[in-house]
Amino acid sequence: MRVNRMSRARRGTLLGVAVMALAAGMTTGAGPATAQPKAAPTAAAADCSTAYQIEKRLASGTTWRMCWRFESKAGIVLEDISYQPPGETKPIKVLNSARLAQIHVPYDDGRSEYNDLTTYNFGDGLMNMTAAECPGGTIKTVKVKNTSYYQDPNIKGLCTTTKTRGHAYRLMNYDQNNTVYQAQGKDLLVYTVNKVDWYEYITEWRFQDDGTVNMNVGATGSLSPYDYDAGDGRSWPIGKGAAAKADSHSHNVFWKLDFALDGSSKAKVEQYDSKVTAPAGAGNGPTAKTTRTTVTKELAGDSKNMRWWRVVSSAGKNKDGHPRSYELVPGPTSKYSGRPFTQHDVYFTEYKKCEKYASENQPGCATGSGSSVDKFVNGQALTHPVVWMNIGFHHIARDEDQQPMPVHWQGFSIAPRDVTAMNPLTPAALAGQNGDWNRGS
Repeated sequence: MRVNRMSRARRGTLLGVAVMALAAGMTTGAGPATAQPKAAPTAAAADCSTAYQIEKRLASGTTWRMCWRFESKAGIVLEDISYQPPGETKPIKVLNSARLAQIHVPYDDGRSEYNDLTTYNFGDGLMNMTAAECPGGTIKTVKVKNTSYYQDPNIKGLCTTTKTRGHAYRLMNYDQNNTVYQAQGKDLLVYTVNKVDWYEYITEWRFQDDGTVNMNVGATGSLSPYDYDAGDGRSWPIGKGAAAKADSHSHNVFWKLDFALDGSSKAKVEQYDSKVTAPAGAGNGPTAKTTRTTVTKELAGDSKNMRWWRVVSSAGKNKDGHPRSYELVPGPTSKYSGRPFTQHDVYFTEYKKCEKYASENQPGCATGSGSSVDKFVNGQALTHPVVWMNIGFHHIARDEDQQPMPVHWQGFSIAPRDVTAMNPLTPAALAGQNGDWNRGS
């Protein structure tokens, strides 16, 4: 499941490397050792050379385009992400950037607490992958200057591939033949594996052909033998009897998204809350009312039943004249209340270049600025909003976690809301039914 405690020797080595790197003012270089020439995509940024581009046209006709780069702490950062479904004449810009912002691992006994990105240079633990780990895809080579586990800095560590996800839709139409329309959805997958001592994280970005983006982190590897401590009374027995117990702990994963819908960083954030009330009278059912609140200032937000948020474009509308937006869709989470920066599910902050990490923000901003995302929320007006999503998992180990440990996933999605006028995968025979299905095609 999730990353456990570092070995004593490994902790000391990594801390020494981190301290020396900071003292020397080390910067992180990145890039593939070899480049496959291809035409530059329309949506690529001017400074995104061919070797750093990812472009894929899926079988349904949707094209995703983006650039990538490597950071020693954050790992792979995706930038200039655009989506072009069938029927759109040009790419629709979605995000300036998408990146991991922290993996915070506190232990139940209160004796250990780790920030895997910033303290242990998460990116430098990038692992080589074989073709079997990237079925049907391409593995790009990433130059990792200070690689943690290899002699050769050229790591075959970035997989791009495609996968069928199951039904994209199904409809039995009320026509003369009861025609059934169905399609199997296709996804572009971009992922890496990063090792932090005994445990290995799979960082996956999944771009669906309907415009949805899924961000997931999965943990596998091995339970650390240093965690087998039966003395704290908080842990779960692993192996024969109760002599060995694996320490319970939490994994609080943060992502940072910088939206740029329709190419503009200026956007609105809206919060929606729905309330169900009792029936008004005999024969009536319960009623529901939805209230929209525009989030004008920085916010530390909490999920609630029938509450959701969206980021709304200020620069473009779909063909129906509705502003494009993306809705935040959190996955299952176990909120960890032990630290101020983990006590909220989502943070909306005004963009600052120096704010990169949800905790142990390095390098810090100006003197007096906070070093964690809760301190970034200080009442500024939102004109260029940044989204920080926190998804937690409480890892109580089990016998099945050995050996190796099955992958456990945690993550969230952003779903298009009015990005296109109809389902972007609508079959041609139904294309004329926009807003009036009785008309037929």
